[in-house]
Amino acid sequence: MIVYIEDIIISSETWEDHVQYSDKVPSKCIPVNLNISLKNSNFGQQELLALGHKVSGLGLEIAQNKVAAVPQKPVSRNIKEVQCFLGFASYYRNHINRFSHITSSLCKLCSKDVVFAINKERRDANERNKNEITTTIQVLHRCSM
Repeated sequence: MIVYIEDIIISSETWEDHVQYSDKVPSKCIPVNLNISLKNSNFGQQELLALGHKVSGLGLEIAQNKVAAVPQKPVSRNIKEVQCFLGFASYYRNHINRFSHITSSLCKLCSKDVVFAINKERRDANERNKNEITTTIQVLHRCSM
């Protein structure tokens, strides 16, 4: 289950599990005065896009519309661009193998005492990040209520 502000997304592997999890939601919401609007609710969808992710019964993956522009993105030319790229990549860190290792040289560029310079190591890190984002892993999940 994913809860974000007023949205609740229930993901399950089988229809029976989905019904079981869905039945538990009102009992969790009522005691804390959360209302559920049936007219704004969708049930039984195979997959949906939410918060930059494709959510399905199998898990989460990065939405393809977010991934599409990544390969064309040029190497960052200044600290602001590095920070912007790191922010984007950090949002999807659960999908990127060895994220902190890959981004360490880019993170060092954002330190106060470091002179901004793109060298081979940082250019390679940028390319590895772009590659990892575009060949994303799916994060499997289970509903626990």
